[in-house]
Amino acid sequence: MIHRIDPESSEEFSNRFDVLVRLLSEGTDQAVLRQVEGFHHSDLADAFGLLSGSLRKRLLDLVKVELDPDLLFELEDHLRKEVTDSLSPKEVAEVITEMDSDEAVQVLEDMDELEREEILSEVPDEEREDIQVGLAYPEDSAGRRMQTDFVSVGLNWTVGQTIDFLRDEEDLPDEFLDVFVVNEDTKASGVISLSRILRSPRPTLMREICDETQVIVPASMVQEEVALLFEKYDLTTAGVVDADGRLIGMITVDDVMEVAREEFEEDILRLGGVGEETVDDGVLQSSAKRFTWLLVNLGTAILASMVIGMFDATLEEMVALAVLMPIVASMGGNAGTQTLTITVRALATKELTPYNTLRTFRKELVVGFLNGCLFAVLAGLITFFWFNHLNDAPMLGLIIAGAMIINLVVAGLAGVALPIFLEKMKIDPAIASGVFVTTITDVVGFFAFLSLASTFLL
Repeated sequence: MIHRIDPESSEEFSNRFDVLVRLLSEGTDQAVLRQVEGFHHSDLADAFGLLSGSLRKRLLDLVKVELDPDLLFELEDHLRKEVTDSLSPKEVAEVITEMDSDEAVQVLEDMDELEREEILSEVPDEEREDIQVGLAYPEDSAGRRMQTDFVSVGLNWTVGQTIDFLRDEEDLPDEFLDVFVVNEDTKASGVISLSRILRSPRPTLMREICDETQVIVPASMVQEEVALLFEKYDLTTAGVVDADGRLIGMITVDDVMEVAREEFEEDILRLGGVGEETVDDGVLQSSAKRFTWLLVNLGTAILASMVIGMFDATLEEMVALAVLMPIVASMGGNAGTQTLTITVRALATKELTPYNTLRTFRKELVVGFLNGCLFAVLAGLITFFWFNHLNDAPMLGLIIAGAMIINLVVAGLAGVALPIFLEKMKIDPAIASGVFVTTITDVVGFFAFLSLASTFLL
């Protein structure tokens, strides 16, 4: 079946989903299955996530009889677990046997070891060996992401031999764009695209036309670095080698796009302090995932309040200070978050290196000072006209201006320094940077503003 995907597909999905919900509520099994046939497997995976528990269970009972491997792979992790829990180990094994090895690994990697072993015992020997190769490598490594099905030929093969091999060999990947050229020790010597093979004369040796400047990925390489290589060198395929340099698999661009999406989502969630929470999580799950960072925020808020408490006498003397104080802290927090976002992204994409770290610090120092001066003028003027009924209005404007400059400069420096420090300590900057940068700007903002007021006003 051909599924047309166009700009109106989201509206079309909504209409089909509404019909599916109605049929699941009051329709026959045959009517539901006919409606399901109209869904692309990716859209059906989305539909699973949107259905309520009872309707999802009914749909699962219907589709699991002949479960589409593509559907199982496309499901979110928690939904996939719900599906696999409803199947016997033999049924799960039958489904993952039809998958590429990298997809099968991703389905199995989140299961506990006993459940995984029960399923693998039902998988045919050849497919089981390929899956176990991927599972043997660390999570989030190239070895976990690679598919062990690839096409390789010898250096001395001719184009004619290669074409005949591709036509006659039955045990080849369903889809591939490149053919790897290996030496006698199965070490990668080059790669050649299918288009070039088809355009070359049959007597031509593969060693003469293969690209020897290929990008080879160690199986132990972190998947984020693999994604950066694909972006940097415009790759569609990369060979994966073991510790001895032998070609053991390949990674394709669709795998890398999935990695990029996962890393983006992970960083966004971690910056918000919610871990791996999804909209389908229950109340207790969501509460538990948010509790840790809320507790950290409580501690940092108390620290900022302690700084304010040091100047309680000052605040009692002039209520206007309490009115203006949040402005300084808020501006510093926003400026720090801006710098932090740029720095975390630069670290993730390897744009920030030891060679340009000092230059980045200088840049943020100047940017913080420049913006600090501009907003100091604005905040000072606003304060002067706002509190012009006070005799100390001019001095109050100068004090908030000075505190604004100090806090924005500190915010810029903290937004660079903290992520770099956390990465040196082997802590993900996306997890912890935000709350600490905000704390620094709050503490510095309050302290600078109130200490200047205490010195020059009271």
